[in-house]
Amino acid sequence: MTDAPKFDDLVATPLGTATRRKTGSHANATGVQLDAWLAALLTTPRRRRLFAWTGPVAVTLLAAVLRLVNLGNPHSLVFDETYYVKDAVSMLKLGYEGQWPNDADTKFNLGIVNQFTSDGEYIAHPPLGKWIISLGMQLFGTDNPFGWRFSTAIVGVLAVALVCLIAFTLFRSTVLATIAGALMAIDGLAIVMSRTALLDNSLMLLTLLGVGAIILDRGQSERRLLQWIAQRTDATGTITGTSTVTGNTDWGPVLWNRPWLITAAALFGLASGVKWSGLYFFAGFLVYTLLVDAAARRRAGITFWASSVVFRQAAATALITLPVAALAYLSTWTGWLITRGGYNRNWAETQAKAGDGSILPSEIGRALQSLWHYQVEIYNSNIGQHTPHNYAANPLSWLALIRPTAFFYRGTTLGQNGCTISDCSEYVTSIANPVLWWLCVAAAFFLLFRMIRRLVRPRASVERSPVRSWATGLILTGIAVGYLPWLLYTGRTVFQFYTIVFLPYLILGFTLVIGRLLGSRSDNRWRRSNGVGLVAVILVAIAAVSAFFWSAWSGTPVSGFYQQLHYWLPTWA
Repeated sequence: MTDAPKFDDLVATPLGTATRRKTGSHANATGVQLDAWLAALLTTPRRRRLFAWTGPVAVTLLAAVLRLVNLGNPHSLVFDETYYVKDAVSMLKLGYEGQWPNDADTKFNLGIVNQFTSDGEYIAHPPLGKWIISLGMQLFGTDNPFGWRFSTAIVGVLAVALVCLIAFTLFRSTVLATIAGALMAIDGLAIVMSRTALLDNSLMLLTLLGVGAIILDRGQSERRLLQWIAQRTDATGTITGTSTVTGNTDWGPVLWNRPWLITAAALFGLASGVKWSGLYFFAGFLVYTLLVDAAARRRAGITFWASSVVFRQAAATALITLPVAALAYLSTWTGWLITRGGYNRNWAETQAKAGDGSILPSEIGRALQSLWHYQVEIYNSNIGQHTPHNYAANPLSWLALIRPTAFFYRGTTLGQNGCTISDCSEYVTSIANPVLWWLCVAAAFFLLFRMIRRLVRPRASVERSPVRSWATGLILTGIAVGYLPWLLYTGRTVFQFYTIVFLPYLILGFTLVIGRLLGSRSDNRWRRSNGVGLVAVILVAIAAVSAFFWSAWSGTPVSGFYQQLHYWLPTWA
C-alpha cells in the first residue's frame, strides 16, 4: 500500500466502471452519507494512511482469533493428520519419514510420540509440507494438538494478509482489499484447513505468494519495456526501426533481468515440494506471463508483438525459471538426500551391486538416481489411487459443493468436553461457507463470460479498464490452474477440500464483482446507495452463515439436532 493513498483508493472502487446515471430528482446528487462522512474524516495524509491499514490489520487479527483459539480441539489426530503429523515427528528425529506401527494413533493421542522406527516409510507427497508442520512442534512440542497445528494456523493467517495485499494491488481500493481479506478470514474451508495439520494450506500459501510475485513482475517488466521503447523513440515521437542500445528491430527486447519472475519460479517449485499440484500453478502462470508480455508489447506498439514473445521471450522465460523451480523442488528433499535411511534411498546402490550398468558411479549421482526412481514410484501410485472413501468427491461436483469432507466426529455426554446437555456431537467438516462459495462460483462464471465477450467483441465491450482486464485474467488463471487439471482425474479418490488452493482467487473474483456493485462515490446517489445497500446485505448474510457454521468448523459440542441443521443437502451428512 502507498504511504498516502488517495481518497478514492480508500472508499471507492476505481476500476474504471462507467455506470449510467439515473435521471430524476437525484440525478445531480452523488455518493451517500458514508462517502461524505469519510471525506470529512480523512482530510490529512496521516489519517488516510491509518485508515488504509486499519481494515486489513483488523481482518488479519480476526483470522488469527478464528484459527488459534482452542486450536487443540479436537484433542486427537484428525483425518489425514494420522499421516502428516506422525511423518513430521519422525522427520524431526531422522530427517526423513520413519515407519510407525499400525496401532500408533491411540498412544499418539495420549502423548506417546516416539513409536516410530528408523526404517523409511513410503510417502505419497514430498516433504516440505511436513517440515512446515514440524516448525510448530519445535515451538510447542510434539505431544499436543496445538503444537501439531500451530504452523498450519499461522499459514492461514498469513494467507488472509496476503489476500488483502493482492486485492489492493489488483483493485487499488482499501475497502475492497478489506472485504476480500474478511471473506477469506471467515470462510469455513479456510478456517478448517488452518485448524488441521494437513498439507493443502501450505500449498495454497506458497502458490499465492508465487502469484503475488507474478503481479510484481508484471509491473516491473512493463516499466522496463516502456524504458526500452523510450530509448528507441526519436525527438518527433516516432519509434525508430532499430534500438541504438540493443540493435533489436521491431521484435522488441528480450527481458532477462526479471527477479520477481525468478522468485515466482522458486515459490512454485517449493509449492510443488508440498504437493505436486503446485506444478499446475507454475505451468499455468508461465503461460499467463507470456500472454501478459504479448499484450504489453502490443500496447507499446511493437510490430511483431506476438512473434517476439513466442519465438524469443518464451525461451528466455523458460531458461530463467525452469532451473530455479527445479532446484527449489530438489531442495525440499534435502533431509532425504543427506541421510541414508529414507524409503528407497539406497535403490541405486542396490541396483549397482546387482550389475545394472546404467547406475552412475558417483555418490551424488546415485542419490539423484534413487530420488528419480522414487518420484516415478510416487507418480505411478498416485495415478492409480482408486481406493473407495465415504467422503470422496468427484471434481465435477466441487463447484456445486456437493460432498464436503467430514474430518472428525465424536459423541459426548453431559460433562464431557464441555457438553452441557445429555448428549452432544463434536463434528468438524471442511465445508466452505455455502452462501459465500456459491456466490464466488457465480462471480467466476460472470467474469469468464465478460472476458470471453470482451475478446469476441472488443469494441462493443463495456469493460474497457485495462486494470480490470488484467486483474480478471489473473483471477481466472488462478481458478483454472487450481481446478481444471483435476478434471483429468475424475476416477481417482480425491476430496472437496483440495479446493482450498483456488479459494483465494474465487474470493478475489467475487470481490471484483462487489466492486462493480458498490460503484464509485462519484455515481449518482440512487446508484450508489442501492449498490452499498445490496453489498451490505450480502456481507451480513455471509457473516451470519459463518457464525451459524462455527461449531461445525471448530468441533464445538452441540446437540445432535443443531448438528443436523447444518446438512442443507443430503450429501453433506
